[in-house]
Amino acid sequence: MIELGVNIDHVATVRQARRTYEPDPVIAAGLAEQGGADGITFHLREDRRHIQARDVELLVKTVAVKTNLEIACDPATVQIACQSRPTWALLVPEGRQEVTTEGGLDVRNDGGRIMEAVQRLRGVGIKVSLFLDPEPDQITAAAKLKVDAVELHTGPYALACCDDPGLELERLRVAGALVCQRGMRLHAGHGLNYVNVRPVAAIRGMRELNIGHAIVSRAVMVGMRQAVAEMRRLLDLVQPV
Repeated sequence: MIELGVNIDHVATVRQARRTYEPDPVIAAGLAEQGGADGITFHLREDRRHIQARDVELLVKTVAVKTNLEIACDPATVQIACQSRPTWALLVPEGRQEVTTEGGLDVRNDGGRIMEAVQRLRGVGIKVSLFLDPEPDQITAAAKLKVDAVELHTGPYALACCDDPGLELERLRVAGALVCQRGMRLHAGHGLNYVNVRPVAAIRGMRELNIGHAIVSRAVMVGMRQAVAEMRRLLDLVQPV
């Protein structure tokens, strides 16, 4: 079964728009669990535009399924992760001007910052995944760091779905095969929704999908529990190709 990680960042985005206490991402996480989420994902950005450090503390303490904390390789943020001890840490690139994450980490040309973050996180028992574009050289570099998983960036595939997604889907398949060959778990995420998710879910070796904006958007209309349950049913119908 493919695991579904539900990203609750944009629940916090609505809250922070008014700097108030609602909607509460912690409550959203509980409802997502009830809807069938296998994990809860949340991104503690350096600019704190949505999830706050207090949210991280409460989520790690209260979520019954696994927790997946997205962070940049910033030492101060890595320290928060080491103190809070989520199940997973997903290392991502981060830019102050971006609306959302725009691409994968450049592990191949890393000067040691990623390696240091990986070692600190794994040193306290946190599993580590890297958010990467589906490029073989980046995956090979990630394997040398002995990370537990690679999450493939599906943004270009999602953008191509209105035209011809075949080329981007094939890139994901090739990269996914290499991730598995290198002994890492295969995850994917970014821009996936109720329409485009199934071809990615069907990639051989896929273990986990992390989906946020589409589920939170649907939840505005039908509620978080139902929105997650609908995505869970879609994934349960998928057969690997």
